[in-house]
Amino acid sequence: MTPGPERHRARERALEILYEAQIKGRTAREILAALPVAPDPYTLELVESAQVHRERAEDLIAACAIDWSLERIALVDRLVMTLAVGEMLLDDPPPLAVILDEAVELAKVFSTEGSASFVNGVLATLARRLSD
Repeated sequence: MTPGPERHRARERALEILYEAQIKGRTAREILAALPVAPDPYTLELVESAQVHRERAEDLIAACAIDWSLERIALVDRLVMTLAVGEMLLDDPPPLAVILDEAVELAKVFSTEGSASFVNGVLATLARRLSD
């Protein structure tokens, strides 16, 4: 298997873990500790980075989602974007285009019909702010 599909699956799994934590009102670490088999290392790195940078990610999302409060954004969309910001802030992140494409794909698969374009627009604006 090539790195692309492995990384894509790691992103999906990380999103599932973050979602489960939110729905259950627990931390991602608690969800990870309860798993019978630990996820692959990249999944763990993504979850950890998303958690470490969650507050910053949510501030950026709120600032870049014009006319949308954070609470109004669908949970899955918010988690996809938080995951993407966490990945952008890794010590050795993948190319920005890959992160954005993967976030859009996650939104297409796991969220609503309009989510992909919304996530893409917010993350594109957010990425410009991070690079300034």
